[in-house]
Amino acid sequence: MFLPTTIKEVRARGWDELDVILFTGDAYIDHPAFGAAVIGRLLEAEGYRVAIVPQPNWRDDLRDFTKLGAPRLFFGVSAGAMDSMVNHYTANLRLRHDDAYTPGGKAGFRPDYAVTVYTQILKRLYPHVPVVIGGIEASLRRLTHYDYWSNTLKPSVLIESGADLLTYGMGERVIPEVARAMRNGFNAKLLRKLRQVSFVADEAYVSRLDPATTIRLHSFEECRDDRRAFGDNFTVIETQSNLLEPDVTLVESVGDRCVVVTPPHATLTTGEIDRSFDLPYERAPHPRYAGKGAIPAWEMIKFSVNIHRGCFGGCSFCTISAHQGKFISSRSERSVLAEVERIVKMPDFKGYLSDVGAPSANMYRMGGRNRDLCRQCRRPSCLHPKRCPNLDNDHRPLLDLYARIRAVKGIKKAFIGSGIRYDLFDGSPYLETVLKHHTSGRLKVAPEHTEENVLRLMRKPPFAMFEALNADFRRFCKQEALPYQLIPYFISSHPGCTERDMRALAQKVLGKLHFTLEQVQDLTPTPMTLSSVMFYTGENPYTHEKVCVARSQEEKRRQKSYFFKR
Repeated sequence: MFLPTTIKEVRARGWDELDVILFTGDAYIDHPAFGAAVIGRLLEAEGYRVAIVPQPNWRDDLRDFTKLGAPRLFFGVSAGAMDSMVNHYTANLRLRHDDAYTPGGKAGFRPDYAVTVYTQILKRLYPHVPVVIGGIEASLRRLTHYDYWSNTLKPSVLIESGADLLTYGMGERVIPEVARAMRNGFNAKLLRKLRQVSFVADEAYVSRLDPATTIRLHSFEECRDDRRAFGDNFTVIETQSNLLEPDVTLVESVGDRCVVVTPPHATLTTGEIDRSFDLPYERAPHPRYAGKGAIPAWEMIKFSVNIHRGCFGGCSFCTISAHQGKFISSRSERSVLAEVERIVKMPDFKGYLSDVGAPSANMYRMGGRNRDLCRQCRRPSCLHPKRCPNLDNDHRPLLDLYARIRAVKGIKKAFIGSGIRYDLFDGSPYLETVLKHHTSGRLKVAPEHTEENVLRLMRKPPFAMFEALNADFRRFCKQEALPYQLIPYFISSHPGCTERDMRALAQKVLGKLHFTLEQVQDLTPTPMTLSSVMFYTGENPYTHEKVCVARSQEEKRRQKSYFFKR
């Protein structure tokens, strides 16, 4: 059964009360790729009565916010799988005309700053019911952040929304802990002891924290008045979020209040991530959407399998490590193969998996050889500026998994649609295996730029590595008579990138290598990334080196135009 979304569905289960009601900016798709479904199923497995209100109407009489009444424990609020502002606007601040997480791909079914809007409505209607916010929008706005769409620094989303508690990162451990702590009502003392939460407290509470495990960040006001203070905060936040065994609480003042962020949980074990993926999902959109058009995000992933979480690449513009963590949490072969077999039984499956992937396709079961060295490490990336000598980048476990997936009855082809890190190959037969068995005709990789000064700020490998990959790709395809294409991604307007750099990119990629670019992107500075900090401050916060920034839409347009100049 799907989790209920209406009072009729609640009563059909024989319930006269709900424990938790989840609000999300996405349509409800009961599948492990969609956060509200995961959280709902996790709580259901713990014995709680859970309902989901997808894409509530915030512009009418607010009946969507009242139709299920008040839950016994708390309301949970998420903007959905994307930050609502990224979902709504292009990099040049134009309103998008579609929404991949809505039936028919229609836009306009969620507000700007959805977490804040939903929470403020719930607190106004039910002032005594706790509201817990989470998901990507809340997670990456948990402290002072640069908001590209308003071109301002904003305080923690806790301050603007009025939420009682924020959970950040992935929710498998923390959400059940929150529910247990609220079993007998809102218990601030218990909730504040949890890991991976954030809340607002007064100075009296902060003064009682252990100074040995507490870091006072610059206040919101100091960050607003001094861009370097904001940059310094970021270096602390990023460093602490990338530790193997974090134990530091962060405190940031906003006026006479303090935003407190407790340390994150350690990486999920294989058993824990398996349990999350093994929950009894319907693996389909809720029947309420019948006849309303396809949901593009669902169509894209319905025949795909996610094999791990986390990414140790540490790219400056990416939020994966800030939200999922730097250390890899891999599913077992059993769990992955069980999901593949479930997909094979889907009535419209034709034998083709669209993606066996993850944030970076080829990091499955990779990590440090010596975990004691990992405990001491403070690097944001295991690959930049050079690959860590302690990193075990053995592709054999992944290649074995691919072979077992190919052997599943009913699988004709299992494609790799996720981005591949070619700086991990190191003599592995991975490229040849992917080209032989797992390519649909196009292999996607992300060099992002050609110029070393820009790549250094992006935390990406030298362009020479892409040139070597391109040569290997062409040689192998010629040898095997494969009519495949290599599809590189590039970014314009990244901090540190000038028109001269874009001209050089065009000469190398369009001229020397003869690529016709399709996958190009103008940088969108998203909250809690190094790129957004450099965009706002005009300097690298780690070195205080000044970097040029293309801020105006005209500057950004000119940089992007080089992708199409020969």
